[in-house]
Formats: sequence, C-alpha cells, structure tokens
Amino acid sequence: MSLSKRIIPCLDIDCGKVVKGIKFENTRYAGDPLKIAKFYNEQKADEIALLDIKASYSGKNNTIEVVKKIANEIFIPLTVGGGIKTCKNIRELLNAGADKISINTAAVLNPKIVREASDKFGSQCIVVAIDAKRKTNKNIKEDWEVLTYGGRKNSGISAIDWACKMVKYGAGELLITSIDRDGTKRGFDINLIKTISQRVNVPIIASGGVGNLDHFVEGIKTGKADAVLAASIFHFGEYTIDKAKKYMAKKGISVRF
Repeated sequence: MSLSKRIIPCLDIDCGKVVKGIKFENTRYAGDPLKIAKFYNEQKADEIALLDIKASYSGKNNTIEVVKKIANEIFIPLTVGGGIKTCKNIRELLNAGADKISINTAAVLNPKIVREASDKFGSQCIVVAIDAKRKTNKNIKEDWEVLTYGGRKNSGISAIDWACKMVKYGAGELLITSIDRDGTKRGFDINLIKTISQRVNVPIIASGGVGNLDHFVEGIKTGKADAVLAASIFHFGEYTIDKAKKYMAKKGISVRF
C-alpha cells in the first residue's frame, strides 16, 4: 500500500450531469462533468471517481462518451462505476480511458464477475464499491447491510463479511460509502471504515459525510483508510484540494503535492 494518502473528488453522474444528494436522495445540480474534472485535474487531485448513480437502477449506461472526453483532458487516474454488468462493459470503459472500474450491484448479483474481471484485467484496476447502511436492530452486534441499485434495494448481506469476500475474489481496492452519512457533512462512519480496514489487506477508500477537513484526518488516522473521497465540500467551493492536502500534511499525514 502507498504511504501517501489520497484525496479523491467524486462526480456523481445523473443523465450526463454532476449532481449531489443527501443519503442518496434529493440530488441537486453541481455542474458539467468535463469542466469539473478538468478543474480537479488542475488542482492536483490524486484521482477522480466518476459514478453513474442511476445506471444500475435504470438499466442504461451512457458514461462511455463522458469517460472518453474526460480521459482526453486529464492526467490523473480515473475510476468509473455505475451500471457495469459484464467484463465486456469493463473492457469498453478501460478502452475509453478509465484506469479503474468500480463494481457494486453487479458484484452482489454475480460475485464471480469480480474474480473474472480481476483475472482478465488485473486486481489493481478492480474496485468493489460497498454502499453500507447501519442496521438498527439493537439486539445484534454493530453491523451494516449492503444496499444495491444506488441504495434502493436491501441485500441482506453484512458489509463486513462482503468486504472480506470481495477481497478473496480479487478486488484490489474497496470503496466504502456510508449511506447514513452521505451528504450530511457529519463525517465518515468511522466504525464502519475502521472495522473493514482491520479485516482486509487492500486499500480502503472512505466515503460519505465529509463536512470539514478534520473529517479527512479522522478517516485516515482513526478509520485507517488509505484514501478519502468527497464531493460537496469541493463541488460547491467550500475547500480546495490544495487546502485539504496542506491541512492533512500539517496533521502529520503523508500526501502528494
């Protein structure tokens, strides 16, 4: 694993536009994907995540053209997800310029796709995204459930167990998003991130809930994440990538400038 920790701005795509919601609902317009991606490239973000938030649910995936345009204009890694069902889809997106592919719903429906994709393209470019919602049953130990189709459908699967299984199947990285924290600016679900990071030996990307720069620090130091992902605080101009990196460095975290 890299000693330097990464900051990844996330572009949630809906009908070709960047949007941002709260707990996966009530989205608002945030801008043009190409324009925003170029902006983050200039700011020296470590990576960009491009996630079509309705592709799995709608059955439509229109991200290839967007990926081609962005890949021609930026010089940092691009992770793409949403609506991916087959290795053919993965190959098409990699050929379009994606560096990594994020798989969520398809992995739950057919876990073997992760193994097949890892074997064909290399585990380094296969990211399994886990959208996790905290279970509310007070009679059981702390746990989270995996949700699919953009947070619309319960799977009944423990997020912790699922993370471990996906690593065994060949996932080279895990993107862990707390649905409970998404867009709330209350900070990451640290227990979720930390529990998974202690159980697996691949990089963990913490996602969901960033409201200030201390949340990045908590995600890395307490949650033991290898990268932190955020959207709102960057999209709407509250903070810049540079300011975030300088703050993290001041707190003793190794980052790339």
